[in-house]
Amino acid sequence: MAQCNIEKNKSRCNCTYEPCGRKGVCCECIQYHWRMGEFPACFFPNDIEKTYDRSIETFIKIYQKKGRWR
Repeated sequence: MAQCNIEKNKSRCNCTYEPCGRKGVCCECIQYHWRMGEFPACFFPNDIEKTYDRSIETFIKIYQKKGRWR
C-alpha cells in the first residue's frame, strides 16, 4: 500500500478551517466528511469552500450551474 504524502497533500489542500487535524490526510478527511453527509473542501471552488457549506446539495448546485463536471 502506498504511504500518504501529508506534506504534498497539505500544499494542495484548499481547506480554510485551520484547527483541522485531518489536513493532508485525505483518506481520513474524506471519511469524516462523508459521515457528516458532505464533501471535503477540495471538492469545491475556493469561494464556495470559504462558506463552509460543503453539503452534497451545494456541490450539485455549483457544478450544475457551471454546466460541467471537473
